[in-house]
Amino acid sequence: MNAEILEYNNLQAPADQEICNQLAAIIDKNLPNAENKIWHAHPVWFLDGNPVAGYSKLKDSVRLLFWSGQSFDEEKLIDEGSFKAAELRYTNAQQIDTQDLERWLKKAQEIQWDYKNLIKRKGILIRLK
Repeated sequence: MNAEILEYNNLQAPADQEICNQLAAIIDKNLPNAENKIWHAHPVWFLDGNPVAGYSKLKDSVRLLFWSGQSFDEEKLIDEGSFKAAELRYTNAQQIDTQDLERWLKKAQEIQWDYKNLIKRKGILIRLK
């Protein structure tokens, strides 16, 4: 695991740390070619410079975010923001469904909107895959 992400996880309360560690391990395993780093203060995984998945500690939960998740056609994922992102929030590690997460990570590789060039395109998203 990336040292910065490990440090981020270790700063969390024990229950949240368990969620973060599980998410990081599953994401790393299923996105082996992804770059991962702390981006805007949160762990994020990138494919070809494009953010695809990440998580962040919120006040009452840990939010798992997929930048192109609204295009995954998955009922458990909740729309987030005004672009194509979708999320799921966890309050304990037992809520993590590995099969669901692995399926979403596969879709994160297959379905991507171009967030990398969002500013250059003045807020216009185009689909890459």
